[in-house]
Amino acid sequence: MRSARALHRLVAFLALATALARAASAALPDDHPAWDQTLARIAMSVVTIEIDQTRAFDTEWNMSSQATGFVIDAERGLILTNRHVVTPGPVVATAVFQSREEVELQAVYRDPVHDFGLYRYDPAKLRYTRPAALPLYPEGARVGTEIRVVGNDAGEQLSILAGTLARLDRAAPDYGVGKYNDFNTFYIQAASGTSGGSSGSPVIDIRGRVIALNAGGSTSAASSFYLPLDRVRRAVELIEAGRPVSRGTLETVFSYTPYDELVRLGLRPQTESEARRAAPGQTGMLVVKEVLPGSTTDGKLQPGDILTRVDGRLVTAFQPLEEVLDDSVGRDIEVEVERGGQRLVQRLAVQNLHAITPSEYLEFGDAVVHTLSYQMARHFNAPVHGVFVANAGYALNSAGIPRGALITSVDGAAVDDLASFERAIAALPDGGRAAVRYTTLEDPQGSITKVMRMDRVWFPARHCRRDDATGRWPCRDLPPPPPTVVEPPARTTFARTGDARLDALAASLVLVAFDMPFSVAGITERNYHGTGLVVDAERGLIVVDRNTVPVAVGDVQLTFAGSIEVPGRVEYVHPLHNLAVVSYDPKRLDGTPVRVPRFDTRELAAGEPVTVVGLGPDSRVHSIATTVADVDDVHFPLSRTLQFRDSNLEVATLVNPPSDFDGVIVGRDGRIRALWSSFATESAREAAQISRGMPAALVLEAAEAARGGKPLYSLEAEFTALPIAVARQLGLADPWVARLEAHNPAHRQVLAVARLVAGSPAVQRLRAGDLLLAVDGVPLNRFREVELATQRPHVTLTILRDRRELTVDVPTAALGGRDIDRLLLWAGAVLHAPHRAMAAQRGIPPEGVFVAYFAYGSPATRYQLYAGRRIVEVDGRPTPDLDTFIAAVRGREDRSSVRLKTVTWNGSIDVTTLKLDTQYWPMAELRRTASGWERHEIGRLPDAK
Repeated sequence: MRSARALHRLVAFLALATALARAASAALPDDHPAWDQTLARIAMSVVTIEIDQTRAFDTEWNMSSQATGFVIDAERGLILTNRHVVTPGPVVATAVFQSREEVELQAVYRDPVHDFGLYRYDPAKLRYTRPAALPLYPEGARVGTEIRVVGNDAGEQLSILAGTLARLDRAAPDYGVGKYNDFNTFYIQAASGTSGGSSGSPVIDIRGRVIALNAGGSTSAASSFYLPLDRVRRAVELIEAGRPVSRGTLETVFSYTPYDELVRLGLRPQTESEARRAAPGQTGMLVVKEVLPGSTTDGKLQPGDILTRVDGRLVTAFQPLEEVLDDSVGRDIEVEVERGGQRLVQRLAVQNLHAITPSEYLEFGDAVVHTLSYQMARHFNAPVHGVFVANAGYALNSAGIPRGALITSVDGAAVDDLASFERAIAALPDGGRAAVRYTTLEDPQGSITKVMRMDRVWFPARHCRRDDATGRWPCRDLPPPPPTVVEPPARTTFARTGDARLDALAASLVLVAFDMPFSVAGITERNYHGTGLVVDAERGLIVVDRNTVPVAVGDVQLTFAGSIEVPGRVEYVHPLHNLAVVSYDPKRLDGTPVRVPRFDTRELAAGEPVTVVGLGPDSRVHSIATTVADVDDVHFPLSRTLQFRDSNLEVATLVNPPSDFDGVIVGRDGRIRALWSSFATESAREAAQISRGMPAALVLEAAEAARGGKPLYSLEAEFTALPIAVARQLGLADPWVARLEAHNPAHRQVLAVARLVAGSPAVQRLRAGDLLLAVDGVPLNRFREVELATQRPHVTLTILRDRRELTVDVPTAALGGRDIDRLLLWAGAVLHAPHRAMAAQRGIPPEGVFVAYFAYGSPATRYQLYAGRRIVEVDGRPTPDLDTFIAAVRGREDRSSVRLKTVTWNGSIDVTTLKLDTQYWPMAELRRTASGWERHEIGRLPDAK
């Protein structure tokens, strides 16, 4: 599968090949085909397939990609390609012909084992293209045959690649543990010249007959691997006849082994002689490599057994074995093997290969699970039962359950199939807990238990089953969840440390865990934990940093004394500084002696001895005695992802500070001097975090804002501190120098405007580079002074601009702490109103709809609607906010197209089209209400307020 840009190169190359062939073919007789004639004839039948794997499934991730296919039945519209192109799970696909005409595809068949599959298109939908069917000719695959492969060459240059068949009995390529791997078949290998090739490309001979299917390659060895077409042709013939494609299995993997090794395994001389006479061109026979535990063959065959006969017929290769198995589904066959020189005969039941290939899945909390497949069972060396985690999503990932886990029980009840797992989770209310036991590929014999928290708010819970008549996977919603059960109150005490100061503080510290269902507001991480500080025990208010609770979109869990866990709720997100306030219900603690600590709001000073106290991930109290190194301004780089970045702040740094926990900074008397906060930032273009001391006065301010709900007034300007010496050079007069020095002799500096928040009144009145001298006639030169002096709707500023002193009246902005309270899920993208960090850091006006995230395998990925853009128009209609955007896209039909105008952070404009997928990516809205977040399908939205 290759990138979308490859499509244009392929089409251009095929067009060129067609033109050259037409020019050259006139001089050649009809009975002497040449490669140029052949390529001209087949070019119109080769298509580029654009694939959106809408859900992770089995060995495959959800993703958007591109591959190749070719028409094998023009009347029925059948296109042959690889299994991993048709994909084992839900897929939306489109074929693009050389003429640039596209047509929707329907998945018809994906083989359970071998790497081939079929799509169907409606020939009546083609208006300008008349492709011819390419004939399948497996007999043409012979060593020395010259071939051509039409497709992508290693993903960069699209061309028609030449080669020569070198081997017909190569082992199937091994793509690694946990990935799709073909088996029980030979592969064809080509000599150098075809160093890759696009998945699903036809391998043709000089007459234009398809003799193999391109499936994989080795760039290190400059060779390609092609799938033989014997079993492909059988499947195609059955499908064309309207009959099911039967596929049988012994749940056993065989390997083709040379005679010299067979002799060492105990092959009897008479058997070798008979096999060599029957197949003089072969150099070996089939040997049992692995038998799936729990299968009907388990205990009857074992690794090292040499297969000799099936139903009395000598079988030495894969094809005749598969012929028998595919025609014997549901009945017993007689299998003869030789084991250590002894002849053994077994009656073995042939299983239906389709029955152990999943064709349905359950999605909940963004997780995707289905029954274990034969493919993955081989990797686990486990029986084909249990529930496989194809995507951990939000619900399972938050619990630490990874993709690839095999779930064996829920709350002690065995899970053998998808139905039993669905019954278990359908009984859970939103927020309900369940103990999940599972194993992993890394330790298939081990067992791990984690506690999962059920989600029935952020994501839908649905059961989806494949419908081969339509190629889609229609879904049914799970029944509504039972009412949430409030756990009875619990009481605990706080462990003693032996240090009176620590024991007093322990009752004020809480372990805060925060999980985000979506990436929003430029934040890329999803799971956080840190130490919170109780600031109001009666109301249940806790202050924490914004690198623990970065936004209001998510779920809060609070752990007290390492013993009691209760749900929390985001009450306030400080719009300017690295603080948030979460709440809990004090009644849930049943009198647990939670206390509000004492605060000391005096500024910290360099050299002052302090102690840092916090909680580790295990809720144990940690502390370290240290010294204040300095109190200085924060200087964080602008965020590339447009996430929150603190500014206009002085913080404390410590000598040899703790790096493994956050918490509080206390003085000798045990009073809180600062919050030892973790700040999200960036270093070398990578996400990073650093800890600094956040003044206690700001902690109390955040708590008061959460209690009263009053707005915080902001001048909406970021300042930087300049030494007075520099300000003199910019025209600062001596009288002002004297006033500022007298105002604060220890801080001989002037605040200069560094940037302004786009869309704020300050933009019309201030400029970058202005020196702020006074607010309402009072001189000031520190960040906190400015914040306190501007807590009113209007202020009068005295500034120095271009060596001139000016008086400017500036309205301030009233900022709340609700943060993001509305999300729109559309076409696989998460959308919300532009957040303040965009305007504050990059000067982006708060207009349009911000693309916060895109899901892989969705239209947003396919059409490159990437995070960080703003949608400002839909089909020419301006969309300044979410309501106008919803009005513009509401009611659009599935697979219809919209034209979007988007703007990047630096003002670059792009106009693109996007084709909707309303089945797998329906539109829904999430709103934060007085009772919490609620999800509404877009067709059932309440009236906008």
